[in-house]
Amino acid sequence: MAEEAEPAAVDARLRAYIDGIGKREPAHLAANRGVTEASGAAHLQVSPRQGQLMALLVALAEARRGIEIGVYAGYSTLWLAQAIGPSGRILACDHDAEITARAQTDWAAAGMADRIDLRLGDALTTLNAEVAAGMAGAYDFAFIDADKSRYLDYYERCLALVRPGGLIMADNTLWYTRVADPACNDDETEAIRAFNRYLADDERIDLSVLVLGDGLTLARKR
Repeated sequence: MAEEAEPAAVDARLRAYIDGIGKREPAHLAANRGVTEASGAAHLQVSPRQGQLMALLVALAEARRGIEIGVYAGYSTLWLAQAIGPSGRILACDHDAEITARAQTDWAAAGMADRIDLRLGDALTTLNAEVAAGMAGAYDFAFIDADKSRYLDYYERCLALVRPGGLIMADNTLWYTRVADPACNDDETEAIRAFNRYLADDERIDLSVLVLGDGLTLARKR
């Protein structure tokens, strides 16, 4: 049987059509995204389509406790905080006090600040402390979007902290298509390739890699 046909590319016209029938980005999210885009750093945050999908997945799972590794200006955090509801909590890990200060301002303006526990510092140290504190299996989901060289370490900590049936999401797993280009052998590309190969062989999870944004990998812990 032939493989399912897929569009060769999502061009501007098709993307506009998709947004016209499916995009539901609240005003506070659009404002946060707009500031980041105006600064020239749009590539450091997820797209509205990706944020909307992640929020939908989290809501479908009725998740209440999550982890985010890599906050930046807090756009994806807002999507996730909206999905978990008033009783939910997100452990948000980042090392940049300056840019996360803007994130905190926007979280407060959106009424989401009490759902987000920002931990500044080394993310692995924060995650290791959670494991040591007996939080293994206590989280419903995790989203990884930070330094690519440590994706495997982040993944293993998240796999320990997420409950069976929980979801781990990883961004940038197609890395601007460089992962499929044999001529690209820089450290970040090789790190993403290693991460992708590792998950492909990991029998502890169910796996799907989506052609969305810069690649979104979904891993459900068995």
